[in-house]
Amino acid sequence: MFLRQLTYLLALDRFHHFSRAAEACGVSQPALSAGIRQLEAELGITIIQRNRRFFGLTAEGERVLAWARQTLAALDGLRQEAALAQDMAGGSLVIGVIPAASQVVPVLLERFRAVVPALHVEVKICSSRDIVHLLREHTLQLGLMYLDQVPADSPFETHTLYVEEHVLAAAKSMPLPAAKTIKWKDISTVPLCLFTTEMRSRQLVDAGFREAGVTPIILLETNALELLHAELLSGRLASILPVTALPERVGPEGLQIRHIGPSVSPEVGLVKLDHSNGSAVLERIWGVVHSLKLDDVYTF
Repeated sequence: MFLRQLTYLLALDRFHHFSRAAEACGVSQPALSAGIRQLEAELGITIIQRNRRFFGLTAEGERVLAWARQTLAALDGLRQEAALAQDMAGGSLVIGVIPAASQVVPVLLERFRAVVPALHVEVKICSSRDIVHLLREHTLQLGLMYLDQVPADSPFETHTLYVEEHVLAAAKSMPLPAAKTIKWKDISTVPLCLFTTEMRSRQLVDAGFREAGVTPIILLETNALELLHAELLSGRLASILPVTALPERVGPEGLQIRHIGPSVSPEVGLVKLDHSNGSAVLERIWGVVHSLKLDDVYTF
């Protein structure tokens, strides 16, 4: 069995098309098809549902795919270990990040690169649920997410970075209640732009309104933080956002901020698979993670 055959299988699962998978692997379509058939012959099972086209994986193929992901992830860790034995300056890391915490990433990278200067990082914006799934599949090495979304009795190690606080934010031209801390019912007359309902941050906001027995005025919903910032800074709409998701740069007029009470304050932190064969880069980064606490940075 060749590792290249496992790479072909992962490419097929990604592209669901023989030609595009072959192109991504840098081989011809017949070579890729032959490699998959050879893998099936060696294992004595049918992996691919096909005629002239790719129709998906068989049940046995799905199990082989999961094993292939784990094997190639372990191989990548071995390669990084070998590279770091020569030079601890580099390595790579793939991080999944919830949208509400995307602005925390530069702070993390600054700390990570203090110990791995040439660290290459790929950042994927995902929901907490997707981060858990992708960590299990070894597609991600780290997740930045709500820790109450980590399944109980799961094979994950976690570290809390900060406790999230939601605030009401608006341009100074918008009329808001004068008190520094306001209640959910006080916000019910303010036109809002919010994250979409599948996002955990929005679910916490909805719970606050629901418990207060009021219905908010929501004029825009999006999963794009940049769009929320644009509406917020334009003065057209206010928003309820975690402190970590507030715009880092605002105009000369600035923003008005109101604390909201009572509200749920979930923990946000980093998550990785709890296993002993992690890459040298990941283990070195995780050592840095244990020294990180960002509550002072993200408290308004």
